[in-house]
Amino acid sequence: MLTHLSIRNFAVVKTLNVDFTQGMTAITGETGAGKSISVDALGLCLGERADSGMVRTGATKAEVSATFYVKNLAGALNWLEEHELTDADEVIIRRVVSSEGRSKAFINGTPVPLQQLKSLGQFLLSIHGQHAHQHILKNDNQRNLLDQYAEHQHLIEKASASYQTLKTQKRQYQSLLEGQQQRTDRSQLLSYQIQELDEFALTEGEFHELESEHKKLSHSQTLLEQSQISFHQLYEADDFNALSAVQSSVDRLSELQEHDPSLTPIVTMLTEASIQIDEAANELRAYTEQLEIDPMRMQNVEARYSQALNLSRKHNVQPESLYDFHQELSAEYKNLVQDDSLLEELKAQLLVVESDYRKAALRLSASRKKSAKAFAKEVEQHVHQMNMADTEFEIAINYDEQGTPHNLGLDSVHFMVSTNKGQAKDNLEKVVSGGELSRIGLAIQVISSSSCDIATMIFDEVDSGISGSTASVVGQLLRKLGESTQVICVTHLPQVAARAHNQMFVTKFSDKNTTETHMISLQESERIEELARLLAGDTLTESAMANARELLEISNS
Repeated sequence: MLTHLSIRNFAVVKTLNVDFTQGMTAITGETGAGKSISVDALGLCLGERADSGMVRTGATKAEVSATFYVKNLAGALNWLEEHELTDADEVIIRRVVSSEGRSKAFINGTPVPLQQLKSLGQFLLSIHGQHAHQHILKNDNQRNLLDQYAEHQHLIEKASASYQTLKTQKRQYQSLLEGQQQRTDRSQLLSYQIQELDEFALTEGEFHELESEHKKLSHSQTLLEQSQISFHQLYEADDFNALSAVQSSVDRLSELQEHDPSLTPIVTMLTEASIQIDEAANELRAYTEQLEIDPMRMQNVEARYSQALNLSRKHNVQPESLYDFHQELSAEYKNLVQDDSLLEELKAQLLVVESDYRKAALRLSASRKKSAKAFAKEVEQHVHQMNMADTEFEIAINYDEQGTPHNLGLDSVHFMVSTNKGQAKDNLEKVVSGGELSRIGLAIQVISSSSCDIATMIFDEVDSGISGSTASVVGQLLRKLGESTQVICVTHLPQVAARAHNQMFVTKFSDKNTTETHMISLQESERIEELARLLAGDTLTESAMANARELLEISNS
């Protein structure tokens, strides 16, 4: 509930502090005095766009502050707790606008972005402007009003969740479907390449082995000949070989070391060299014995080595990377095959998800149809009281089973009306006049507002175009709504103002240089004078005062 509004240097208001109470509060005043300024200020508090024109002439900034009692507002309390902005049972929203048009916003003293003001505002109050009835001509708004009345948010959430799942699945399926031809072409190419590589069947590390063996076999004749010559020179030559020469030197020097001990290290080294030459000769003999020239093996290795080189050139990779390339192609081909399988799975899943969505949309539609009858009946009852006795009102719900999915279901909602006997019902905008639309619109706003959880409703001259006995009925409607909800109504009708639990008067004061707007709470005697002014104009007569007194007594009886 709105408890206090403070305005500084906003438009023509220099300073304004207003306390609000529960029930219905009427705001009246002279034409052009600024009755709607408080509404504009509250709109600014709840995130409406700011501009430099809002700042009072000569001031550097405008400031608006609104205090709400939120102890019983679960939605607002949850929001404040979620954003760590809780402050006991009150929330204070402040908006500051500079003369350059820049603005700052605060919730309980903490700076916040405008989006958070709007987000919190939906739990605090709703503002119905004097042209709000024009909004009900749009089918989307008609659907929203019906949903608000029906209070089936859980069904809307289920339909919306199903829609989001369907939308995601469709996007994924469409993406795979659009790339199907490319995947098919790529799969065919990969299939040919992989088949060729599969037939070659190069194993991991095999190319390095082929390369090494190819070099060895290519030089096998030279290796054999040179190895045999080396063995002969080291060990077998009768006229001279390295082993015999070293051993002979060891024998001669061994005899001499008795005469010169300094030869001993040399003898030791030659002895070790003799042993190593002998071992090397034995290893060389074994090498030559196992080294054989196999033309067939050479031919096979040459063929496989050449094919490996050809495939690497064909696929533009290094020969040593051919095996890894083969594995990469196989993995890519496997993924492509899986994508095609996934496409079929998604297609089947899509049918299930779409079926789930249509079931959710159908349940939502059934709830709308059920609520539409009760809503239409209430609208009829209200407009009958507003001098439209022959009006018939109906809400048509058209469920399009084959329609394009939407997060709010598959219904199109149409407000249908007939204002005269024998007249067929048609869409609202085709039948009603401006005055009739005002009355129907007001009835719909009051009915839909009474079914929501917002604690404060603001009606800004929604009774425009209404007068006489109809105005009295409008006042009754708003007062009834004010018994369970805080209602603030800007009005120029005495029949509406008289029905209010509280009344405020807006006046404008001007000197030669500036203009100021003030708002005061009226006591009973002051209310009578203001009602008399609304009834008879600026000249207050005894008759007007008597009529005003009677109107106030009847309204509060």
